[in-house]
Amino acid sequence: MTKKNRNGTLALIGGGEWSVGSESLDRELLEIADTNEVVVLPSAAAYEHPERVAESAAAYFATLGAKVKPLMVLNRREAEDSDIATVVKEARFIYLSDGSPLHLRSVLKDSLLWDAIVTSFRAGGVLAASGAGATLVCDPMVDPRGGAYTVGLGLVSNLAVFPYHGTAADHMRARSIDLLAPDATLVGIDEKTALIRSADGEWRVAGTGTVTVYEGVAAKSYSAGKKINNLT
Repeated sequence: MTKKNRNGTLALIGGGEWSVGSESLDRELLEIADTNEVVVLPSAAAYEHPERVAESAAAYFATLGAKVKPLMVLNRREAEDSDIATVVKEARFIYLSDGSPLHLRSVLKDSLLWDAIVTSFRAGGVLAASGAGATLVCDPMVDPRGGAYTVGLGLVSNLAVFPYHGTAADHMRARSIDLLAPDATLVGIDEKTALIRSADGEWRVAGTGTVTVYEGVAAKSYSAGKKINNLT
């Protein structure tokens, strides 16, 4: 991604969104977005009671003094709805929930909805993506079926996200490390933890856990408040 395209704030979250311990992180994102409304897309949870995801988000953000606009885009047809795309383009804060990254990709890839998400982001909005969303918006994408790689949406290139890093199975983590392309960087993000790229392109960590950056088998962990240099 070139510097001229770094117009919004991106929060890549390792999972565990909208739960106790995430309040400080989300208050910060609300402040950056300068809004009290969050557009929530539970698309990745289409087969996991997405209505409960929306309800959970609404209850959580209410405690922060914000309201949720849930958009129940659960399939490809809905992702091509121009009215929904218009709402998303005008949003200041968009949140992609956790769930299945493969289903989320089938919904968003080359869709009007994804174009609208990118438009909002390029206009200076906040895009938060948790778990499935975090790994999908980057490229390459960690394949949840075994830790190898597949194609992501490429909002950030040459960056792969390994979510739920602190509790992930060792063999999957090892496979992702082993198969990473030489020109890409792998980051492991703990739950309730975010790797945030600000509008000026600076990367930093927020939340309760750590972000681990892999360079081959070498790894370095960063806690909340720490900046990370030399990411893509």
